[in-house]
Amino acid sequence: MHPSRHRLILLAGTMAAAVVAGTLGTVAASAAAVGCRVDYQITNQWQGGFGANVTVTNLGDPVNGWALTWSYAAGQQVTQAWNATVTQSGVQVTARNVDYNAAIATNGTAAFGFNGSWTSSNAAPSSFALNGVTCTGAPPTDEPTTPPPTTPPPTTPPPTTPPPTTPPPSAGVVQMENLDRGLISVRSGSGNLVSWRLLGTETSGVAFNLYRGATKVNASPITGATSYLDSGAAAGSAYTVRAVVGGAEQAASAPALQFGAGYLDVPLQVPAGGSTPSGESYSYSASDASVGDLNGDGSYEIVLKWEPSNAKDNSQSGYTGNVHVDAYTLGGSRLWRIDLGRNIRAGAHYTQFQVYDYDGDGKAEVAMKTADGTRSGTGQVIGSSSADHRNSSGYVLSGPEYLTMFNGQTGAVLSTVNYDPPRGTVSSWGDSYGNRVDRFLAGTAYLDGQRPSLIMARGYYTRAVIAAWDFRDGTLRKRWTFDSNASGNGAAAGQGNHQLSVADVDSDGRQEIVYGAATIDDNGRLLHSTGNGHGDAMHVGDLDPGRAGLEVFKVDEDASKPSSYFADARTGQVLWSTPASGDNGRGVSADIWAGSPGAESWSSAVAGLANTRGQNIGRKPSSANFLAWWDGDPVRELLDGTAIDKYGTGGDTRLLTGSAVASNNGTKSTPALSGDILGDWREEVIWRTTDSRALRIYSTPTPTSTRIHTLMHDPQYRVAIAWQNTAYNQPPHPGFFIGNGMADPPTPNIYLR
Repeated sequence: MHPSRHRLILLAGTMAAAVVAGTLGTVAASAAAVGCRVDYQITNQWQGGFGANVTVTNLGDPVNGWALTWSYAAGQQVTQAWNATVTQSGVQVTARNVDYNAAIATNGTAAFGFNGSWTSSNAAPSSFALNGVTCTGAPPTDEPTTPPPTTPPPTTPPPTTPPPTTPPPSAGVVQMENLDRGLISVRSGSGNLVSWRLLGTETSGVAFNLYRGATKVNASPITGATSYLDSGAAAGSAYTVRAVVGGAEQAASAPALQFGAGYLDVPLQVPAGGSTPSGESYSYSASDASVGDLNGDGSYEIVLKWEPSNAKDNSQSGYTGNVHVDAYTLGGSRLWRIDLGRNIRAGAHYTQFQVYDYDGDGKAEVAMKTADGTRSGTGQVIGSSSADHRNSSGYVLSGPEYLTMFNGQTGAVLSTVNYDPPRGTVSSWGDSYGNRVDRFLAGTAYLDGQRPSLIMARGYYTRAVIAAWDFRDGTLRKRWTFDSNASGNGAAAGQGNHQLSVADVDSDGRQEIVYGAATIDDNGRLLHSTGNGHGDAMHVGDLDPGRAGLEVFKVDEDASKPSSYFADARTGQVLWSTPASGDNGRGVSADIWAGSPGAESWSSAVAGLANTRGQNIGRKPSSANFLAWWDGDPVRELLDGTAIDKYGTGGDTRLLTGSAVASNNGTKSTPALSGDILGDWREEVIWRTTDSRALRIYSTPTPTSTRIHTLMHDPQYRVAIAWQNTAYNQPPHPGFFIGNGMADPPTPNIYLR
């Protein structure tokens, strides 16, 4: 067992699963003996049904082939199982091993799960027997409580134990991922650009040696940028890198990933299409993606949403195909697939998924809104598998709504609760046909300044409700709910964007939710609101390094309000704005030109390019969409559609045109994901291939002299990668300024899990 993963264990029969205070209760039972111990945990429960995980610990001699038996006192019936063959005769249940988990060593474990039905009650079994021996040994009592790990399915590689980590030394030190070097080799002319991560816990004194095979390619340790152009090296050369600390060379990294043509393809398994109740056929395309270390080995896996071809904007009626969410290794092995089912509609505003290590066990979880008929990556069904809550217009305006935390490695259900904010009365959100009630946003935030919380939100045109959740000890628990209808919160009504941002705007070490024109403090209270209303795009960061704190650049679509504005993120004070001009659909703010200090800002409805004081300083860029740090300088580049351009006062210069790839989200033309996921601090771009049979990851072939720790160890940037897939995707910004004339980057105040 990973040292930071613990078990939730209660004595058998002491608790029955129940629905309490709007959450689905968790029950665990344990009976142990000299010989064996059993941990029985109900992971989710709905009317008439439940899901359970069972972990068997062998305390005796090794066994090869096992059968676990128990009986139910309340008439429960097992309906389907995974990682074991489960049969039932009356009240007696027998679970037998499958091929890949037959052997259990002394102190080893085997785990399986199942779905079942219940009627009047759902008490845990009072005893278990392994191969006929009753399990009665005492469970441990000195551990914190989290659920037992689930044995991965046969297609999932076994977990790799991450290196030991240091617990937080004091309050305010932020939990971050224990990443490896992310070493990559990108073909660059007649050589290879090899780059790797500088971790946020490493000081400037760390140097590196780079090896091509067994040959060290650098004459003296590399103390500058964490990249090296190996001129004249053969394509496909194998590389490793070693840190040098205090003159001593450390262990070698994992081998470099090869970007032989400038990109790496991650093969995908395209879901089969189908047809709707109205007879419309549909197929699938790869859509938004996110990353997380799902198995704790220090490298990222990709979580991908599949969108059916008949996905709808909320304003459009009609049935849609099911939404699927997959997880893939960078080598293209699919870890699992979640089918959200018929009661989750497809479209950019419906499914916002978050990938993050919420419980601090070193492995990322995956969270999203679920419903009756959602099927997990291990086959568990949430709620009723037969329920169909769609109306004749294809909207889902009735039936239960859930929030589920899934195991990132297996796709199994870890915890399911009732979704908050609930829909309530449909018309209370701004219309009666189902458009504004189902406008969802999601994010991740360090609300306590140390550990991440899940943010789920509903509504922004009128009423806005935001719920914060903690995932601890295997259970989702609500931290707070903010409702614009509550007393004192009215200034947040109608202020939400089609996306949100998360940042520590008041420099207290805890992050806030920048919900469009309103900002919610880390404690769930309204911090401020500009009152400028709804918009389509927003950027939050240290956009003006010449003044203290962070800034917000936002565009609006209210004809009576400024078309765009630049504000102090802490107070909401508008520093400058542009005249009203109706719906201003796009806007960007970043340092894209070295000729002006700080960020430049521009938008669709406003002529010219504005400096940090709002003055027009020249030609507007050719696009107003995404951003990427791509070339060697710290000035950022323009990312739009399937290309990257360098801004110039006389015109933009093309740096990259993606080959045989496509962008997502229609006219929004966004990548599947863009961020610093590999190599040095520059950003990768992930597009789907035109046939959706692969995700194509591009990384820069250009050397740099700038040394910055991996941006994924900057808390603001890391949570921005998590919320990037939310509704109208927007690019990430770190909590410090990167650009021309930048100061030395701050050292992250983090610890690794």
